Amino acid sequence: MRRRGARAGRAMPVASAVLAAGCLTAGCLTAAPPAQAWAAPAGAVPSRVADAGGDGAGSGAAGYAFADGIERIRGTATTTGAPALDEDGTYRDAIKKGARLTYRLDLDARTNAYVSAVAVPGPGSKVGTFDSLKVSLQDRNGYDCSSNESRFGSAEFPRPIAAYAHRTMDRSRSSCQEAGRYYVVVERRGEGAAPDAWDLEIRHRLEPRPKAEGPTAAPENWPSASPPAPAGGPRERAGGAGFADATGLTEGEWTDRIEPGQSRFYRVPVDWGQQLFAGADLASSSGGGFVVSALDVTLFNPVQGVVDGSHSLSYDGKQKSADLEPMPPVKYENRFDSSARFTNTRFAGWYYLRVSLSPRVAEEFGRKPYGLTLRINVEGAPQAGPGYAGPAGIFDVTDADQDAAADGRSGTEAAAPDGTMRLVAAAGIGTGTVLVLGLGVWTLLARRRAARAEAPGGGGPAHHGAPTAW
Repeated sequence: MRRRGARAGRAMPVASAVLAAGCLTAGCLTAAPPAQAWAAPAGAVPSRVADAGGDGAGSGAAGYAFADGIERIRGTATTTGAPALDEDGTYRDAIKKGARLTYRLDLDARTNAYVSAVAVPGPGSKVGTFDSLKVSLQDRNGYDCSSNESRFGSAEFPRPIAAYAHRTMDRSRSSCQEAGRYYVVVERRGEGAAPDAWDLEIRHRLEPRPKAEGPTAAPENWPSASPPAPAGGPRERAGGAGFADATGLTEGEWTDRIEPGQSRFYRVPVDWGQQLFAGADLASSSGGGFVVSALDVTLFNPVQGVVDGSHSLSYDGKQKSADLEPMPPVKYENRFDSSARFTNTRFAGWYYLRVSLSPRVAEEFGRKPYGLTLRINVEGAPQAGPGYAGPAGIFDVTDADQDAAADGRSGTEAAAPDGTMRLVAAAGIGTGTVLVLGLGVWTLLARRRAARAEAPGGGGPAHHGAPTAW
């Protein structure tokens, strides 16, 4: 199977060839440097501004790849002046140690609402067992519709962590059911972390209600025995650097390389009625030493809620394996259960795996890439969904999703034209500009030569064609 990096690599010669052709045709004119970007006065930070960094996806601390087209936002310490989060919006903020950030939601009385936050500490930051990120969704009276908290736990090294909160429509409840103003509170808790601010990636998604009511109890009996190892042998596929950049995977065994301090992201489409079984193997290494909680493997649902995690795998240079607990079959009615394992498998869609390797591994065994193998099993035939009253959005698995998983495409790649064509298109635009400039200069020089030739003492007949200096 092709690596995503290899696809990008093949695109470059095509673009280079187009640009080279433009240079030969237009004379490789030197373009004027772009105007310097406008700089805000010192200390001025707008509440909202588009992030135009890099290829459209902001690049954060520790190499985290933020969502394409992410919007900058600034949460407030209180509800006063809290900025609004729009439906399907993705935002970037930062949170300091001990801080609380508040955002505003305007919800109807029909749909379920979800807000997630991904915290990205900087590389080399200090984090402790009880340092955490908490996300709460509250009504106007300060009542928690729901809240979730993610801790670093025993794996005390910086890596992206995520938590989410939701407002779920439920006729058996009296609170958080009305339309109107709601608030999202993001808190950074704990005393062990360094004071450096953590970057935040915030998402707001809506889920329509079913057209008709169905079961309201999660299944009591479901397959929990781990399936046999995936058949077909290992295939190579490089992980992404964030949730938006997560590499698509299908059932099978996948190999990758991971460096100490790095986090790799993958995503697997899981349809209604299906179960995901996942595990990760860290390859052996030369040298001696011992690292406690060296590898962290965490499974997230489509709205970045934690389904399960393995945080205590220690490493002594010998190969190690970590298996996640069996995931319940994806059911709409799972949301009515009290167990987090059920409530967090309440919808179909992309489920995400984040694999992080402790930077302490470099201290004991050397700074180098380490072999990583992912084992993915998706069990069960797809079943009919709940019959949403509106578009399912991300809470569905389409044929296009299955194709993206088979090809190893990330969400950003699946939503955009082929990377090669984007490069060629960009090269074409640049080449066209060079050609226009080149032809303009060619015409100007030719006319000047002709004018000099026709003038008294001009020195002979006019030249036709390109200037002789070319």
